[in-house]
Amino acid sequence: MASSKLFLRPNPLPPTIFSSTTHFFFTTSKFTTTLPLFSAAATTDAAASHSLDYGPSILKGRAPETFKPQQQQQGEGDESKIVFDESQFTRIFDVAALRVPAKDCFALESRLRGHLLNWPRVRNIARVPGDEVESEFLKLLGGDNDDNEDDEDEIVDYAGEELNSVLYRDRLAKTFNVRGFVKFRNLARISRPKRKKSKEKRREEKEGNGGKNEICAVEVVEEEGEEMRGLLGEEFRDKWRGPTRLLLLDEEMVDKDVEDFPQAIKVVLEEDARENTAPTLEFVRCRLTLFYDYWQMNEILEALLPNGMIVPSAFETVGHIAHLNLRDEHLPYKLLIAKVVLDKNKPKIQTVVNKIDVIHNDYRTMQLEVLAGNHSLVTIVVENGLRFNVDLATVYWNSRLATERQRLLNGFNYKDVVCDVFSGVGPIAISAAKIVKRVYANDLNPDAVDYLERNSVLNKLEKKIKVFNMDGRRFINAMFSSDKAHSITQVVMNLPNDAAEYLDAFRGVYRDRPRDTPFKFPTIHVYGFSKARDPEFDFHERIRIAISEVAFNVEMRRVRLVAPGKWMLCASFVLPESVAFGKSSIFM
Repeated sequence: MASSKLFLRPNPLPPTIFSSTTHFFFTTSKFTTTLPLFSAAATTDAAASHSLDYGPSILKGRAPETFKPQQQQQGEGDESKIVFDESQFTRIFDVAALRVPAKDCFALESRLRGHLLNWPRVRNIARVPGDEVESEFLKLLGGDNDDNEDDEDEIVDYAGEELNSVLYRDRLAKTFNVRGFVKFRNLARISRPKRKKSKEKRREEKEGNGGKNEICAVEVVEEEGEEMRGLLGEEFRDKWRGPTRLLLLDEEMVDKDVEDFPQAIKVVLEEDARENTAPTLEFVRCRLTLFYDYWQMNEILEALLPNGMIVPSAFETVGHIAHLNLRDEHLPYKLLIAKVVLDKNKPKIQTVVNKIDVIHNDYRTMQLEVLAGNHSLVTIVVENGLRFNVDLATVYWNSRLATERQRLLNGFNYKDVVCDVFSGVGPIAISAAKIVKRVYANDLNPDAVDYLERNSVLNKLEKKIKVFNMDGRRFINAMFSSDKAHSITQVVMNLPNDAAEYLDAFRGVYRDRPRDTPFKFPTIHVYGFSKARDPEFDFHERIRIAISEVAFNVEMRRVRLVAPGKWMLCASFVLPESVAFGKSSIFM
């Protein structure tokens, strides 16, 4: 049995042929334990016990004949690591296809769209390798050259007739197609210059990160000495008629004869037989091979993890870092999960980490474990058109609050003066500096203050931001006891775990000022968590107790559900006059 292979990629441009098929094998020396994945019998049993939907599936396809399941080996040392061979996810599917002339493939694809394969990330049109020949060699191969004769007639017309400029441009336009000018090869190359790759892309391809990997391959099965089913058979092979393409048909047609095809395909075949003395369409059988790079992250993890285990499909992205929050049941498979997450999100993701403990310290830094990729936790995050340098080992960052930060910023205007009590590296303070008149930012963590100053300079906003490094209560007291107090219009307290406890610092902030002086009391935005059945009422009670005030209006909003039964809320209210001029709390 002879065969010819061609490789496809999900690209709107004409597909590219790849000649190498060894890209999907995975080897590494640092892993010490091997995880057995699939066998032919296991795959068959799993497919029989599941009701599989339409489309590709790891359980539906068959493994290559050369596949040999690996046996589990005990690793040396205290910690055993998990590895799997990527070739174990190679799956083969039998499909049917129509071999059509290249010039008609896009028109036929539009007509037969509902009867084609239509699998995700697999093009319905496949190239036939070795079938592309320049038109100058058609006569040598015995093919028809009617197009060339027409071109010669047009050239004679141009030379023999006196054409005005309009007719000349009209005829010249007919010699132009999607690839450039047909007659003027050099002009075609000039009109479509090759794009130069950036240095980063060249380096990534050289290192193997972000390079082009084949996700699937189509193999045309040609049985020697036996006539293929279809309209043409061997006669089509006897006389080469030009480049062809394969239209991959619906998977349900692989075992059907031409007589059982849908009516739309029959009409196309009948039209071709009626219009051409020698029909140009041929029905062929193909093998579609899907490699490891084709399958999505969820599909790979679902096949690797034990039955019934929840697949960890969501993670937070901080620059080039993927931040996982794995459950206890996932911890034995954490290295395997991290490898799949890294493979399926390259080159954007270069590091995969897992939070191993809740936040306990005053600096809000997380205990992180690097599971895959490089060990650098310093990255650059882009938010609201600004760049932030972040080191997850020493500072706090939460990308999931980007929408809430943007909502808060939309309420600011150019007249506001913002006081950010717990600014961190400056996601709110620096973003607000683009909008408001002045920003005063504070954080207790000296590393966060260092990055805050760097980020303000990086975004050229250092002239509008004044940075402080002190406790939240001391910062509030210092700001409202200075001459800047009358100008502050917005106060942000984004420390959900403890922010409400710092509200007592606002009692008596204007106690030393005469009451008859006109004041514009600031609007305070405080964040907090609540596990109560009525989280809004619970958070409002904590605020009321903190500032020792009962009658005041609070605008409450649920931000996000951080855990089952645990809400993050934002309360916004104008500082009551009775609190600002009230008796001061004990200053710590």
